[in-house]
Amino acid sequence: MIYEMELSDRIIGCAIAVHKELGAGYLEKVYERALCVEFQYQDISYVYQVPIPVFYRDKIVGDYIDDIIVKGKIILELKACNIIHSMHCAQIINYLSARGIKVGYILNFGNEVKLEFKRIVH
Repeated sequence: MIYEMELSDRIIGCAIAVHKELGAGYLEKVYERALCVEFQYQDISYVYQVPIPVFYRDKIVGDYIDDIIVKGKIILELKACNIIHSMHCAQIINYLSARGIKVGYILNFGNEVKLEFKRIVH
């Protein structure tokens, strides 16, 4: 658990660095790419844009794509909006459930003053 909290702290630190440098106003994709650059700089392993199928009654009915998964342990959902909504929480809970991962973060770069983030444990 200590390792997970340390990793979480490092992830948030990277996201804050990106927000301080870029500020608000870009599309989510820009923040995603910048965060990946920061992870490389900080030697944090990650994968991004990982698809996963969605099933209904044992049939694939669609798929979704995770923004970033850090070290196979933490899912990051990036946003560039005014506030984090409950629908964003529902979205990441579904992602966590589908992946069998316990912890995720919604990182919102849309706030002009500071990075907004929410930890979700499933």
